[in-house]
Amino acid sequence: MRAAVVSDIHGNLHALEAVLAAIEEDVPDEIWCLGDLVGYGPRPNRCCTIVAGRASLSLVGNHDLGVLGRLDLAEFSHEAAESARWTAEVLEDEPRRYLESLEPSAVHANVGLYHGSPRDPVWEYVLSPEVALASLLQANEPIVMVGHSHVPLALAFGEGRLDGGLAPAGTELELDPERRWLLNPGSVGQPRDGDPRAAYLLLDLAAHRASFRRAAYPVERTQAEIRERGLPEALADRLEHGV
Repeated sequence: MRAAVVSDIHGNLHALEAVLAAIEEDVPDEIWCLGDLVGYGPRPNRCCTIVAGRASLSLVGNHDLGVLGRLDLAEFSHEAAESARWTAEVLEDEPRRYLESLEPSAVHANVGLYHGSPRDPVWEYVLSPEVALASLLQANEPIVMVGHSHVPLALAFGEGRLDGGLAPAGTELELDPERRWLLNPGSVGQPRDGDPRAAYLLLDLAAHRASFRRAAYPVERTQAEIRERGLPEALADRLEHGV
């Protein structure tokens, strides 16, 4: 089983298209999405339609749930809440039904999949060794995939020791089956690790390998669409810097 894992697309169609074009060269068996298809970005309907047609499995994220009215937008930042309200207004029926059909966690091919974390699949950010360890101890699967933080991560636990951290572009891992692994592919549509390129992960379960990849895309086109729709300027600015 070879899976391409994506997360946090956030309505950024140009980033999604670039990642899918790069993924085609690797010919994975499946595509998995860890949630947050919408929110922040200007093309929510098309992103939902593409993921629905291409992904074997997708989760729902906190921004998706906010747009659906299932989370209180008072819990979101000002920019996130404003973009969620706009997205809710423009979201078409079929993309809405697709998002409504999704759950924030799943187990597939003996891999635990969570938008946030095993402890809180919707909201918890895995950004510290303590939270990563607690997440691995909560889950039962040997590999745990998380999204939500927009930061690519690779951590391994075994023999009482947790190792790892950030996984920049080009990171190649041998997934020792004697250890348990927590991996975050990073964000397609709004990276926050200082690299503005769209992030994704290739996971080869048979070969016990993980490859962290990036795909360049025309950031300026997404920025122009954000501005055309009157979304917060900060959402356009941050894309250029990957923050």
